[in-house]
Formats: sequence, C-alpha cells, structure tokens
Amino acid sequence: MPVSEALLTQILAQLETMQVAQQTMQAKLDSLSAGARPSSPLEPKALLPMPSTPPRPTSTSAASSPVSKQKALDDERKAGLASSSPNTSTPPKALTDKEREKLLYPGRVNLTTYPDQHGIAPQPLQWGASDATTRGPVICSRLPSSIKQRNAIGAHSGSYSIYRALAIAMGTLNPTHKPDYSMTEPPLPIPPNPTWSDPSKIVSFDPWGHLVPQVFRKETEELGLDIRPSIAVTKAHLKMSELDEASRRGDLVIDGTIVLKSRPVKNVDGSVSDVDPGVEVTVSKAAVEPVWYLPGVAERFGISESLLRRALFEDTGGMYPELITRPDIKVFLPPIGGLTVYIFGNPAFVSDESKELTLRVHDECNGSDVFGSDICTCKPYLTFAIEECIRGAQKGGVGVVVYFRKEGRALGEVTKYLVYNLRKRGGDSADKYFKSTEMIAGVKDMRFQALMPDVLHWLGIKKVDNMVSMSDMKYDAIVKSGIPILNRYDIPDHLIPPDSRVEIDAKIAAGYFTSGKQITEADLIKTVGRTWEETEH
Repeated sequence: MPVSEALLTQILAQLETMQVAQQTMQAKLDSLSAGARPSSPLEPKALLPMPSTPPRPTSTSAASSPVSKQKALDDERKAGLASSSPNTSTPPKALTDKEREKLLYPGRVNLTTYPDQHGIAPQPLQWGASDATTRGPVICSRLPSSIKQRNAIGAHSGSYSIYRALAIAMGTLNPTHKPDYSMTEPPLPIPPNPTWSDPSKIVSFDPWGHLVPQVFRKETEELGLDIRPSIAVTKAHLKMSELDEASRRGDLVIDGTIVLKSRPVKNVDGSVSDVDPGVEVTVSKAAVEPVWYLPGVAERFGISESLLRRALFEDTGGMYPELITRPDIKVFLPPIGGLTVYIFGNPAFVSDESKELTLRVHDECNGSDVFGSDICTCKPYLTFAIEECIRGAQKGGVGVVVYFRKEGRALGEVTKYLVYNLRKRGGDSADKYFKSTEMIAGVKDMRFQALMPDVLHWLGIKKVDNMVSMSDMKYDAIVKSGIPILNRYDIPDHLIPPDSRVEIDAKIAAGYFTSGKQITEADLIKTVGRTWEETEH
C-alpha cells in the first residue's frame, strides 16, 4: 500500500522533534553542573545523574519550520536551565566514558553526508565574490546549530583540531563553548583589495578570515551559526640575540620607532645590570590558517578537482569521506600548518607601489631556526632577511617576512633526520644531496610553491623590489602569479656555516640563484660536509 505524502511529512516532523528533544536533554545536563566547580559539564567527574523526566516535545507544526524549531529548542533549553538544580545533599555521581560518549554524541555515527540528504542546506558560499555578504561565511562546524548549514569540509585550527577533539573527550573543553570575539578585532587594517574578489588569486585561505566577527555578525548572533576566524592580526616586539649583535656591530640603527633600545637587564638580586640590553623591533603580524577552495587549488596544480579530492581522501587514511560524497561542497580546511606574516615598518606601505618592498618567504626549519643546527643555512638566512627588512623600512620602505609551516621541505622532521643519517653515513657530498632525500622520501621537495603567492596578493603586494631568496621555485611562483620581482640576492658567503656548504652548493647547481660563480658537477664532488666523528668530542 503506497504511503501518503502527508504521512511521510508527519514522520519526518516527528523525527525532527525527537532530535530537538535529545539536544534539549543535553542542555539540561549542562545545567546540572552549576553547583560544581566551573568547568565543562561533560567532564567525567562530579556530575549529577540525568533527570528522569524527558523534555516535552514540541508540536509537529513547530518542528516543520527551521526558525520555529530553533526557537523551540532555545525555549526548552531555557526551561531546562530554570527547572534543573543540583541536589547538594546527594554526592555527585561520576559518569562512565560510555555515558559521556552518549551525552557528547547522542545520535548515531554519521560517517558522511550527501547533497540530497534530508535537511541538508549548506549556507551559500561564492568564492571570489566582491563583498563578504555575497561571498558568505565558511562553516565547518558539526554543532547542532550549524551542521545542516555546513559548507566546508574539515575543521578549524589545522593540525591543532586534533588537540581540540582530545580536550572535548577529556572533558576539559565544552564542545558548545562560544568564543567571545568582542575585543579581538585587528589593531591595524588589512582592507579588501581587488585580488580578494579574483577566485584565481587567492585559493589557499579565506581572505575575509580576520574580519569574520565583524562581517558575519548577523549569521553568528541572529542565526546562531558557528563561524570562526581563520586569520588573526596583531602587533608585537621581536627580541632576538642576532639583532642585538647586529645593533652592537652598527649594522642596525636604533631609531626609536622600528628599532628600540630594550629595557635594562636585571641581575638575580633585582638590581639593574650594566650589561647592554640590546634592541627590540616593532612588527605587525598575522597568523593564517589554510582554507582551500578546491577548484582553485586543483587548477593551480594543473590537475582535476576529482583527482585532487580522491588523493586527499585516499592518502590521508580516508579521514574526510565528504571529499568524495559531497562534490557540492567546494571548501576544505586541511589538517596542515598555516603561515605567519611579519611586517616591518608601516603596514599601509605594503600595497603602495611607490614604496620599496623587501621580501623573504621562509619555510620552517625547527632544527636551525630555533635550535641553531649548522647543517643548513635556514637560520642565518632568516635573520639576514629580517635585518634587510628592517633596514628597508628605516629607509622609508617596508619589509615582509612570510613564515610557512613546511618543515623539512614539507617532508617532515622525521624524514629530514633520516636523510641526515644517510648523508653522514654515505659520504656527505653536495653531488649526493638531493639524491639522499629522494632515496628516503621518494621526492626531493614537497613544498610545491604554487599556493605560496596567495598571501602576497592578500596583502595587496603589487611588486617586490628586493627578494631575499635564492629559490628558483619561489621566484617562479611569485612572478607567474603576476607580481614582478625587481631584484634578488643570496645569502652573504660569510654567513654560511661550514657544514651547510653542501646544501648551498647542491642548490646552486640545481638552479638556485647566485650572484657568485656557478657550481659544476665537478665542484659538487669536492664539497663535503662534516663527518659524525668530527662531532664527537
């Protein structure tokens, strides 16, 4: 016997009502921790038992309207908060992990969703639109208030999203916590420029990411959607021992605006020391999380969107099934590191073509940048570039350093150390430098600089006067994106650590820029690094 449409509608409405009731029960549970110490009500300690009386379900007619359903849910939550109070005479009952799991995730496990699934209605998102309202917010949250409106795959915070999940599981973070962004707006403007509305110029992050609380206030406050910033802009002072030394040598001048004299150093007893305190440098900086527009990323790499989606799904252990099942969702927040922008001088000069701009694009190297390992030139090249940016800013220009989280040429630090072992055991000569990496990783470099220029376009950079880099891949990517580079220069020879000569000579022979002599294959054989025996003292 055929089922009438009216009956199906009634069944669906009742299912919606049950879901609302389930969510309301969780909200009532939240209220029961009012007498406990202030923390997440979902932690596995000091919780009272769930009230035995379930919430009264809303009417079928109310459940049929999304606005009515949300209002009914809010009313039920308020009622639950008002009526539920802890029984202080009864000791709190700890919940088992299984009970907490049911409270955190009351529904069945949803491995994936589909475009034509009932209730799925992604918030409109038009990448490359001329204004924020038309473009629409990026929503990846799976909270009940946003899950049906999701228009992005993945989670905020890149690789740190795993730690957020761990905090929720441990009970230290309430998954429904709503951040207060009321005093977090950028202290300096990074305003929209024409590249923000060009879907071919910025595809690897959200150009509106730092303005989310302002431009999507209605969607957040009135519609209750969980929308989060993916960029944060702030100001700071840099304090580096290398810059202290540069100031003492006279290579950096204290001007009171960009380079400041540091406060006096104190002795252990609290008295003022006569040791030179050095200098500190004023900077503006922005932290950027990756937000990929998949059609644009695929085009940038010269592959199809379907191939990109399949590879991202298959070769991450199947982490994101919706890459396959939701072709209608075009935005993906990958679990990778982001980037940080450091601006030296007036940030407004970055987009001013009349000002001289000095640029360094640097890929992370923890061993050298932080701990000073001398097997590569990363730290000396970075500090030299910072000095050049400061000097350029002091002459009336502006300096920009972009720091990407691409450890070990995006191969990772474990792979990098394995390569180090191979090099030191197999004879560390420049002619074997890239081959050693390929033997371990199967490829010599996975940084793929095609996405790198996006941040330059976001800042409004139209030309680069001085590029402090020898990389041919970075140079080619920037120029191909439409930004001319007028001058480039390499690291001064006296800053190259002896053991990193192998790296530099191998890169020059492979096509890296040099203002000195070209390196031949015969030269590479002669360039040999330090052996392990020489490090044992």
